[in-house]
Amino acid sequence: MSNLKDVAELAGVGVGTVSRVINNHASVKPKTREKVLEAIKQLNYVPNEIARNFKMQKSNLVALLLPSIWNPFFSELAYYIEDELDREGYKLILCNSGGKPAKELYYFDTLSQNKVAGVLGITYNDIESSLDTEIPIVSIDRHFSKSVPCVTSDNYTGGRIAMRELYRAGVRKPAFLGVVTAIFSETMLRKKGFIDEAESLGLDYIVYEEPDPVMDDLKYFGNFFKVREHREVDGIFAITDIFAAKYIDQAQKYGIRVPQDVKVIGYDGIQDNTLFHPILSTIRQPVEEMARTSVRLLLSQIAGESVSLDTIRIPVQFRPGETT
Repeated sequence: MSNLKDVAELAGVGVGTVSRVINNHASVKPKTREKVLEAIKQLNYVPNEIARNFKMQKSNLVALLLPSIWNPFFSELAYYIEDELDREGYKLILCNSGGKPAKELYYFDTLSQNKVAGVLGITYNDIESSLDTEIPIVSIDRHFSKSVPCVTSDNYTGGRIAMRELYRAGVRKPAFLGVVTAIFSETMLRKKGFIDEAESLGLDYIVYEEPDPVMDDLKYFGNFFKVREHREVDGIFAITDIFAAKYIDQAQKYGIRVPQDVKVIGYDGIQDNTLFHPILSTIRQPVEEMARTSVRLLLSQIAGESVSLDTIRIPVQFRPGETT
């Protein structure tokens, strides 16, 4: 039996476009509509009426829930998500939660009442029991439930690559800088990858974490450098590029030079402008691919298609800079 994806492939369009033709959206160009209708006829495709009726009650708005738009990684992700949605005839509502559970639940409740087409979400709070799972949802970086797809980068491999690159740069006393979240997030696998690689290399290592969110950077790094052993490490793998950059800034106050005294690797790959110095060595996330994959999964759900509920982990790569 043919499905929506088969129609899209035969017509040479996206799944979202087929859905808009079926639901008679005026935004579809006549030639495109003709191609889709011809493909439907050839494949003898019969739309899922339940999914179709559900979709017709929705708007063409998709919400993106972010912890903070100030974070360059989230900003870049939002850019590509909006671009992909626009290509498929959808509009983006940006919800900036500040990482606050109450605010996230407020957004989800409001979005449910206003019947948005679907939600793309990044949250590190324990709010799963309060979610309306009747709304199509795709999660980025964490797992809500078995019924919600998750898209993320290969955080575990990224952690192993980072430790391996530090070792190649001569590091023998490595440390991981991160945070402890209330629930499991895929980002926690960065630490596990770091630890497993350090142990495979026979190295002693340090893991330093404080509860998320870190509200006072000076206090966080003050606590870290307060321990003499921490000032003697010769390599740092930070859970994000932001943490790596803040470490470099604070290390200078203790006379610690990067990369002469300490090699530093971050995670995200947000710094790609040569005007910034030092250029950070980092594990680059495939932000564009993550964004577009998330949108395609969500639009398939909106169209009533069954989607893979396995976690989609997209490969990362090491991008050398001036800090190793």
